[in-house]
Amino acid sequence: MAAGKAAVVATDGRTRRREDTRQRLFEAAVELIAEQGFSATTVDDIALRAGVAKGTVYYNFKSKTDLFEELLRYGIGLLTDEFRNAVEGLPPREAVAALVRSQLEYIRRYRAFAQLLLSEMWRTNREWQQTLVLLREQAIGVIAETVQAGVDSGDLPADLDVRVASSALFGVGLVVAVDWLVFLPERPIEQVEESLLAIVRRVGGTTP
Repeated sequence: MAAGKAAVVATDGRTRRREDTRQRLFEAAVELIAEQGFSATTVDDIALRAGVAKGTVYYNFKSKTDLFEELLRYGIGLLTDEFRNAVEGLPPREAVAALVRSQLEYIRRYRAFAQLLLSEMWRTNREWQQTLVLLREQAIGVIAETVQAGVDSGDLPADLDVRVASSALFGVGLVVAVDWLVFLPERPIEQVEESLLAIVRRVGGTTP
């Protein structure tokens, strides 16, 4: 029994260490690619920034491209989860406002990733483009569910194009948040949130 428990503890410890290592690699890759672009970033650079051996990168990821695709999955997955948590149990109007706030807070925490995402979003010549499209659809899908609920309840106009409105909310939030953090970082998040909600009100013809 004791040996079995020791094996479980050892396995848990290795799993945690591997996750910690992968997290460091993700963070290093995000920072470097945001700073100098994907092509200019080498595996050596990532290993040095993460404080690990080059072989550790290849132990965790097959290639730099594989690392980047996993990075996209990880980062957008976090955002999608935050969207879902933000709207849970809220009526449509409050849910739209919660989506805006959660996106701003997420990008404030993960600014480098947001800048990276913004730079890659509309490029079509990348190996990971299809992965990015699918991940983006997942995040926008949460917004679309909220917007559709607003249309169904009458809180949003019946003729609103849910798909376009959801994409616009996602894209505008991303651009505005990055612009805020790069050029006006001293501005309180509440002011940025209110400005974004004002745009939503004008477009949607309602007051979330």
